Amino acid sequence: MSNSFVLVINSGSSSLKFAVIDSQNGEAVLSGLGECFGLPESRMSWKFNGEKTEIAIEGDDSHHKIAISKLVGLTDELGLQENIVAVGHRIVHGGEKFTKTVRINEEVTAEIEKLADLAPLHNPAGAIGIRAAMEAFPSLPQFAVFDTAFHQTMPEKAFTGAISNELYKEYGIRRYGFHGTSHYFVSREAAKMLNKPVEESSFISVHLGNGASVCAISNGESVDTSMGFTPLAGLMMGTRSGDLDPGIIEFLMKKGWSQEKVFETLNKKSGFLGVSV
Repeated sequence: MSNSFVLVINSGSSSLKFAVIDSQNGEAVLSGLGECFGLPESRMSWKFNGEKTEIAIEGDDSHHKIAISKLVGLTDELGLQENIVAVGHRIVHGGEKFTKTVRINEEVTAEIEKLADLAPLHNPAGAIGIRAAMEAFPSLPQFAVFDTAFHQTMPEKAFTGAISNELYKEYGIRRYGFHGTSHYFVSREAAKMLNKPVEESSFISVHLGNGASVCAISNGESVDTSMGFTPLAGLMMGTRSGDLDPGIIEFLMKKGWSQEKVFETLNKKSGFLGVSV
């Protein structure tokens, strides 16, 4: 097998998506998902040559680490491992520091962990995936791709919130935007379909999944987006509230709700789920 492959990993709080991509044509030769991590029903499934296989993940160790260990064995068993030349990781929050894809080292991993307050459901899991993959594939170069990076071209008027500038200077509170990798890809594909240079193309890009966001793209660059300081802002989503009067948070806490209960509700029990029950 002469083709070179890139292993792509998207490590979530209780899941791990992965794919082995042919670097020549961009097609996935292997794709899979580990899910329900931390629960007895934790499992891993993958598709190769049109056939789907599923196994249980057992053990008291980190299920992320176990899943990556099984992935190492799987790529070897399928004859793919010797042609994997790099590993890519999707990371949700890069703050203002990471404005493009970077090669991962200990300093980068530590910075990703420091940004956990800005993406508590995503960045810690991303760092766990990185550390497990670095241990599993120590000789391969590994790279981090940040969801926030594409939006770093937003002008100040778009990313600045209507709050005191001191909060931005001291705590970095601003609009960061998310789903950047998706909006970047969609805009490039749309420009190809229109047979136009992306630098001369403008779009409204809509990412609709359990999380959802809209992005205004001018001449190939993000100039505004609906998500804000965290992925909780913007559109109404599957389980997230989207934009909400912030006074509601104070109101609920005065009613005795803990901070954890408030944000658990806004992140996991609101949106379309909230209005449907």
